Amino acid sequence: MNVPRKPNVTKIQSTYVSEQEEKKRKASKRRRVVAVRLAFWASLFTVFASVLLYALHLQAKTIDGKTAEKQRLKEELAKLERQEKQLKEEMKKLHDDDYIAELARKKYYLSRDGEIIFVLPEK
Repeated sequence: MNVPRKPNVTKIQSTYVSEQEEKKRKASKRRRVVAVRLAFWASLFTVFASVLLYALHLQAKTIDGKTAEKQRLKEELAKLERQEKQLKEEMKKLHDDDYIAELARKKYYLSRDGEIIFVLPEK
């Protein structure tokens, strides 16, 4: 079996070598700090973007609801306008005595003198 051996190399103890090792440690620490900052800002951006997308979704849903309600109200308005027009025509007709007499004969089965009313069954 092969057992890994320790290298037989020793480090040189000089100011240059210690300065280089210190630079490597500082660079490593700096990279770690930058990575943590980047992760923090990325997560913060993700949360912010999620909140904005959620708000956008809610607004779109609200707009769709309001659009549907607007369409429904337009249809209801058109229906009420037609009804108003019919009622105004009915009001004009109610000023005519002949129309009132005809209406009374149809609705209340009133007859003129000498008339006989026959009620036929509807289909």
